[in-house]
Amino acid sequence: MLQEKILCLISIYGYIGIFLALVFGIIGLPIPDEVLLTFAGFLVTQGKMNFFWVVGIAFIGSIIGVSVSYTIGYCFGWPFLKKYGKYLHINEKSFYKTEKWFDQYGKYAIIIGYFIPGVRQLNAYYAGITKRPYMRFAFYANIGGLLWVTSFVTLGVFVGERWQAWVEKFHTAAIAILVLSCIGIGIYYFIEKKNKRK
Repeated sequence: MLQEKILCLISIYGYIGIFLALVFGIIGLPIPDEVLLTFAGFLVTQGKMNFFWVVGIAFIGSIIGVSVSYTIGYCFGWPFLKKYGKYLHINEKSFYKTEKWFDQYGKYAIIIGYFIPGVRQLNAYYAGITKRPYMRFAFYANIGGLLWVTSFVTLGVFVGERWQAWVEKFHTAAIAILVLSCIGIGIYYFIEKKNKRK
């Protein structure tokens, strides 16, 4: 099973394994990022890893991952993804969903999108394809990446041996919170537009 192989990779190669897994996971390979980060948090409780090193290296891995994805999108555009996206688990339907999400929530989509598998990988490609300024994109991507990495590593530290069961619970809770947040943002913008018209 892929998940077990990834966790074995982390156990053997430690920080280097986390770094590589995060880079390739963000680019789009089928790597269970949240499981990996929570497991790393569990290893912190076992004294096998340092919390700040895990967060720092995972964060750097996520930065490089989104930067590579952005560059691919910027340089080669949608035709490249249309041709080779299947190898990165990217298809036309998921791409246009991300486009709609991005257009609706803008910079917040980059931060919130980190917590949604699929959107996390596609955000950077979409930003590159649409030629969004890299520094502006990277600013929000880095905030999202740091929050995402810290959340799951901390979760692994707190729940310890129960880390695997809590990953699923966290996903359910996170999606519910994100949906409510998006609704709240949508209502806020609707009210703002209405007030401006008046």
